[in-house]
Amino acid sequence: MGLRGVNRVMIAVHDLEKAKILYSDLLGATFHDAHWTGEPFGIAVSIAWDAGIELCAPLPGREQDSAVSAFLAHRGEGVMNVFFGVDDGDAAMERAAAHGFGCVHSLDYTQEEIDAHLGGFFRRYQEFMIDSAERCGFAISLARIDEKADG
Repeated sequence: MGLRGVNRVMIAVHDLEKAKILYSDLLGATFHDAHWTGEPFGIAVSIAWDAGIELCAPLPGREQDSAVSAFLAHRGEGVMNVFFGVDDGDAAMERAAAHGFGCVHSLDYTQEEIDAHLGGFFRRYQEFMIDSAERCGFAISLARIDEKADG
């Protein structure tokens, strides 16, 4: 499976713009909005690849029913998901399944989607969110994210 370590942490917040300023000031992080990835789930998304942080907040009008609303209501702002980088997403998901973890949501972006929405930074972007919250206390995602070679 080739574990690469932590790729990023997803932090649920109430106010995305305020959180972006906080983490930019604190860490010098540079955020890239990726709202299109969260719109189907009622969330606004911004990612700082340089800091390993993904911020997510309910979209306006979706404060009660977004994918982060229940988390915010029960726990408040904080780490909601940890993304672990892997060399082979399919093999990593097979390993997780063999240990009783199911897949809650998966995605595998085309190069056109990567170029249009993720700044063209990557040549492969695949994620599997597994049902780990009950057993681990938080969500875990397995992510194969291959950067484009320089030059």
